[in-house]
Amino acid sequence: MHNHQTLKPNNIYLGDNRKLLPLIERDSIALSVWSPPYFVGKSYEKDLTFQEWQDLLREVISLHYPIIKPGGFVAINIGDILAFEDPNMPRFQADLVSRKKRKDVTREKILEVLQQHPDWNKYKLAEYFGCSEQTIERRLKGNNIRGGKYATQTKVKLVGGLIEQWAEAAGFYLYDRRVWVKDPAWANCQWHSSSYKSVDEFEYIYILWKPGPTTVDREKLDKSEWAAWGSRGVWYIRSVRANDDHEAKFPLELPMRLIRLLSNPEDIILDPFLGSGTTAVAAIKTGRRFIGIEIMPHYFELAKKNIEAEMSRHQLLDSKEESLLQPLF
Repeated sequence: MHNHQTLKPNNIYLGDNRKLLPLIERDSIALSVWSPPYFVGKSYEKDLTFQEWQDLLREVISLHYPIIKPGGFVAINIGDILAFEDPNMPRFQADLVSRKKRKDVTREKILEVLQQHPDWNKYKLAEYFGCSEQTIERRLKGNNIRGGKYATQTKVKLVGGLIEQWAEAAGFYLYDRRVWVKDPAWANCQWHSSSYKSVDEFEYIYILWKPGPTTVDREKLDKSEWAAWGSRGVWYIRSVRANDDHEAKFPLELPMRLIRLLSNPEDIILDPFLGSGTTAVAAIKTGRRFIGIEIMPHYFELAKKNIEAEMSRHQLLDSKEESLLQPLF
């Protein structure tokens, strides 16, 4: 990789976004839409310490400032609550009264019920036994140990203040925030949780603005769209039905709305945490150009496949020519 090389639109690049973002032309990106690691234990973030996670997001936000157009935006989709082990956290001692009243759930009893009702799934079994579907799975798979009273307590911390702090340090200002209400993570379980904590059923979209002239054109959307979501702070969008090829995909509708609302046709849309390529696909569908960066080779290949398929549908990729998507290490 040469320092003078510039990342070109309608391409995706394999590598560390902290090394590749400086290679994007200055003041060229109208909108960056991305969802970083949430620091909640996903496989692709398991090696990050909390400090390393903070350093990553802080640096990525800072590297955006030179490349975003004056008046342009950065939209960050992220769960607002971090949860991580903290040995200094006081222990929450819960007397689970409701659990004491329910039937004792054993593997043998579950198998006995399954013999009588072989078509019952874990949700039906959980309903019958008065427990969660996680309990059913743990019993059937022979894993009944959760750590319980011997586990290090989990500390909860909000993300929004950190992002606002890092944004202002980089020169951005918090322009807006939207709430994306998705499917509850445990919508079908009987008890949801063994505490008073809520079900995780929404995330935030923090929108950062780079000072400069911003054109506001309400004709981007029709009146019904403005009324339904363009001017609304809460968006109801169903989450991805199956994360079988990537464990943290967001639905296509999410970047589609942001791109239509905050950019114009032919603008360049950036995603420095490309994942399965959803933001780039949304850019193609809305007549924008894109640049994507992904650090993990297998996700890069997944994104490449998804984006090339969408480009072919829009006749932006000639099957006789080489792919427009070039890895860059």
